[in-house]
Amino acid sequence: MKNLVIVESPAKAKTIEKFLGKDYKVMSSFGHIRDLRKKDISIRVDSDFEPEYEVPADKKTLVAELKKAAKSAETVWLASDEDREGEAIAWHLYEVLGLKPENTRRIVFHEITKNAILNAIENPREIDINLVDAQQARRVLDRLVGFELSPVLWKKIRPALSAGRVQSVAVRLIVDRENEINAFTSEPYFRVAARFVLPTGTTLHAELSKRLPDEKSARAFLEDCAKAAYTVGDIVVRPLKKSPAPPFTTSTLQQEAGRKLGFSVSQTMMIAQKLYEAGHITYMRTDSLNLSSLAISSISSLIKEEMGEQYLKIRKYHTSSKGAQEAHEAIRPTYMEKETIEGTAQEKKLYRLIRLRTIASQMADAQMEKTTVDINVSTRPDEHFSASGEVIKFDGFLRIYLEGSDDENENPEGESTLPRMTTGETLSLNDMVATERFTLAPPRYTEASLVKKMEELGIGRPSTYAPTISTIQNREYIMKGEKPGEKREYDVLTLKSDGKLTSTVKSENAGAEKGKLIPTDTGIIVNEFLTQHFPDILDYDFTAEMEEKFDRIAEGDSNWNNEIADFYKLFHPEVTKANEMRTEHKVGERILGSDPATGEPVSVKIGRFGPIVQIGSTESENKPRFASLRKDQSIMDITLEEALKLFDLPREVGTFEDKTVTAAVGRFGPYLRHDGKFVSIPKTLSPTTISIEEAIELILAKRTADNNKIVKTFDEDPDLQILNGRYGVYISYKKSNYKIPKTVTEPASLTYDEVKAIIETPESTPQKPSRRKK
Repeated sequence: MKNLVIVESPAKAKTIEKFLGKDYKVMSSFGHIRDLRKKDISIRVDSDFEPEYEVPADKKTLVAELKKAAKSAETVWLASDEDREGEAIAWHLYEVLGLKPENTRRIVFHEITKNAILNAIENPREIDINLVDAQQARRVLDRLVGFELSPVLWKKIRPALSAGRVQSVAVRLIVDRENEINAFTSEPYFRVAARFVLPTGTTLHAELSKRLPDEKSARAFLEDCAKAAYTVGDIVVRPLKKSPAPPFTTSTLQQEAGRKLGFSVSQTMMIAQKLYEAGHITYMRTDSLNLSSLAISSISSLIKEEMGEQYLKIRKYHTSSKGAQEAHEAIRPTYMEKETIEGTAQEKKLYRLIRLRTIASQMADAQMEKTTVDINVSTRPDEHFSASGEVIKFDGFLRIYLEGSDDENENPEGESTLPRMTTGETLSLNDMVATERFTLAPPRYTEASLVKKMEELGIGRPSTYAPTISTIQNREYIMKGEKPGEKREYDVLTLKSDGKLTSTVKSENAGAEKGKLIPTDTGIIVNEFLTQHFPDILDYDFTAEMEEKFDRIAEGDSNWNNEIADFYKLFHPEVTKANEMRTEHKVGERILGSDPATGEPVSVKIGRFGPIVQIGSTESENKPRFASLRKDQSIMDITLEEALKLFDLPREVGTFEDKTVTAAVGRFGPYLRHDGKFVSIPKTLSPTTISIEEAIELILAKRTADNNKIVKTFDEDPDLQILNGRYGVYISYKKSNYKIPKTVTEPASLTYDEVKAIIETPESTPQKPSRRKK
């Protein structure tokens, strides 16, 4: 073998193999081939923090195959990704495979195209040990923090908890925001809107240019308006231009895919990785806004051909984020002319988003005209109504792309146009409405807005956002949850054209939120403990400074061992101090009062499997009793009465079909048990009060749903079934699921032999989802 090329993923290997001739064999290392041992700290603290690496058992066969291939090759090309992680993979391969400098080449490219690969082979370089050191420094620091902090949490809060340097700071952001929301007091005010009629009969919508503080002042204003004359005041017309957003970086792609496609941060990165490995887009972990001159030339031709010269405006974007040296380019399609790609629906959507954003970045500004009209009120000369409208004179980049917004109240489509008016023109009132509104608490973070905040603070880098957010959800420190909201009444005052003023009370569901990040009780208590005892680790500026230190190491301006030593000098004594601290109760434990039946103390705390209520203590004669909190309850605000009710469960609700129906609360919420089967209790009913009639209704509804699920069974093999699932009809056989080809229009008519044939076709087998580790 003349040439062995080693990359980190099989998909990447497959794409690269297409571009290289028969003299090249491409193999995959499947990511890192060695790492710190899992069971112990694996860092020699007394020997300059030297890491102790090992090849895990599941990689030993692969390493043997790579060694064998490397020995028989004339030249070994290490072609892992171009960032710090990729550089570290190349270095580990060099070390473990026992490669020699004379026949080893390191090549990098930020897109998997034939030109990029051939160009990389013509311009090899050596392994950049500074980048490797920066990756090692992050790995060692995170291991030190995790291994030293986690046992403190086990001792002071509960076993099996874990702490991470960047993850804990991300949790703090979410907890801090929750505290802001809890401390916020909503203030009422009145917003006044009116509809005026022009002499031509056209209706004009306008709003009072200020808020009114209370109902009294709103009523007084409307009463004055009943006697008023209305005239057109100032008309201001000014030109306005909008510029396109720059091409995507990792963080802006994660934000925009969240807003526009509803993708989670980790989902976006997983799809982007597939697009990159298939050769469709440039490298997806980058904080650079730069586009290559070749890409700009290609985009320019495309814009001129498809839309005309007037739509083109070449722009060079400069990266302002700290440490933006991870990649040479922003995320863009590798072939700009390619409108769509082969792939899943999600891959096509993300590719289209990337392509349109890239093209728009090189397009002309949108030219608009904004008109603002003041409506004067004769009885209130100091106040006026205002109406505004926009006219697009030239759509520019808006022809293909408009950036999303995190502001849920923003109207991204702009305002409507206004009718023609002249100053001094008299208007008549159609109606005027003063509506009571309330000031809003700061919004909870979405995954996208959390990434934006982390980037603003300099916490983490492109490669860390997605794993950080996934980790804190998997550890159940935060959850992507729903807040049902509360019923709130508000006043509405209406003034009609005849001068009649009416008042009504309406109601709304206030504070309901979906898909926002909410801290769990465990997250709140862990954060409280860490911020109190390890303020530096949880400090935003300190975390950002550490990122800057990693950047300096990557640039060769700092020694990684010294940076870790400086950190450890401050950190280790704090761990020792926290370990030795004595507390009367577990951290976060609250005493609610006494159990009226026994006089024993009732407390809430974080148990091994989540928040629990405890009656009694270890000093009591009787063994303490425990009950889990429901998903919608929190140890922060649960009352004694609510806590004691949890001990009523499990409770016998009654009997149905001569079998007992029991209500209880489990890990996934309240449920009924009947005849060995489980039925979820919806939020509208409580397990402590549900009646037997309501329970029977739920049991029968579940039975009907289960019956509808079975499309067909087979006498030849009871394990074989055709089922109706969430995403359509599929085949189930021995705990595995199989797709039914789209050519089958009537799945219920499939014979036993036809179903067996489908199972034996490889493309019918969907990938099994990987279980997330907690």
